[in-house]
Amino acid sequence: MLKNEAKKGAAAPIKKILITQPRPESDKSPYFELGKKYGISLDFHPFIRLEGIPSKDFRKQKIDIPQYTAVVFTSRNAIDHFFRICEEMKISISQDTKYFCITEAVALYLQKFILYRKRKVFYGADGTNKSMFDVINKHKENEKFLYPCSENQQDNDIVNWLKTHKCEFVTPFMYRTISNDLQSVLGSHEYDIICFFTPSGVKSLFDSYPGFQQNGTRIGAFGNNTSKAVEEAGLVLDIKAPLPQAPSMVAALEQYLSLLTKKK
Repeated sequence: MLKNEAKKGAAAPIKKILITQPRPESDKSPYFELGKKYGISLDFHPFIRLEGIPSKDFRKQKIDIPQYTAVVFTSRNAIDHFFRICEEMKISISQDTKYFCITEAVALYLQKFILYRKRKVFYGADGTNKSMFDVINKHKENEKFLYPCSENQQDNDIVNWLKTHKCEFVTPFMYRTISNDLQSVLGSHEYDIICFFTPSGVKSLFDSYPGFQQNGTRIGAFGNNTSKAVEEAGLVLDIKAPLPQAPSMVAALEQYLSLLTKKK
C-alpha cells in the first residue's frame, strides 16, 4: 500500500496511480491516454458511495424548492439527487430557474434533465469556486439560492460567500456519503500516487486505515475543500487541481509527470 522511498531519501519513479473514483466508461478517457504516454498503470476505485436521502426524510427539512429561483451545483451527483427529489415529490421546476455550476462539465450534465438551451445555465471559467462566484455575483440580485449538498459534507467556501454577500439561500441535504471498505484495494497494492476528489474520500482512507502513514506516496487533490482535508489529515499535498494551468486532475497529473520526466 505504501511506498518507502521517503526512507531511502530519494523519490521513486511513478509506476502506479490510484484514482479514487469509478473507472471511466469510455476507453478514450484522458486518464488512459495519460497512462499510455508515461507507461503508467492506473487503478480506479471509489473511496465513497452515495446514498440518496428519501423524499419523506427530505420533507422534514421543510424546504419549499419552487420558492427558490437559482440552484448552485458543484457535482453531477448533486444534480442527480436534486432532480430525483423533485421527481419523487412531483415538483415542477420553473423554466426561469437559473443554474450556477462549478465547471462546464457539470453544467453540460444538466442536459440529462433540462432543455439546456432554453434555461439559464452559468459556470465558472476555470473550475474554481472563485470563478463561479464571479459569475454568481453578476446575477445574484433578487435571486433566492438553493445549494444541494451532502448531509455530511458541504463546501464552506460557498456557504460563507453566500452569507458574506447577503444572499438568501438554503443548503438542502439530498444525499449522504458513506465510506467504502478499502482493505481489499490498499491491502494488496502499492501506489505511487493517490488522487482524491472529495473530503469524504480522505475520511474514508482513515476510516479503513486510522494509522495511515504517507511514507513518500504522492497525494493529489481536486478542489479547495479536498486539498484542505488532505492537509488537515497531516498529509503532504503534491498535486493540486483545479488551477488555471491545470483545470482537471488529468491536467495536473500530466503537469506533474512531465516535470518529473524533465528532471531525469
